[in-house]
Amino acid sequence: MNDIIEKLETILQKRKTEDPKDSYVSSLYSKGNQHICDKITEEAGELVDATEDGKAQVVHETADLLFHVLVLLASLDIKYATILDELTKRFGISGIEEKNNRKK
Repeated sequence: MNDIIEKLETILQKRKTEDPKDSYVSSLYSKGNQHICDKITEEAGELVDATEDGKAQVVHETADLLFHVLVLLASLDIKYATILDELTKRFGISGIEEKNNRKK
């Protein structure tokens, strides 16, 4: 797997200190996490709609959604590796068992 996520994380951290007038990501940060979450909701809807438009559009919209999730994670100072660690912990556990374990 390539290292594009790590490269994006580095850029996303740098954008925290840049002028919102000069950077789309900086403008998202300046509007707060709720605005970023609204963008994620918008992108998720576009992904759902894209399922009617073929694989290329699904790939495009998935990339948009993942990008905005990465922006939110960076805003919250959560590394993507932390998400991968969580997925690794869940690997091999049935979805029902994992859900039941959350209730404890």
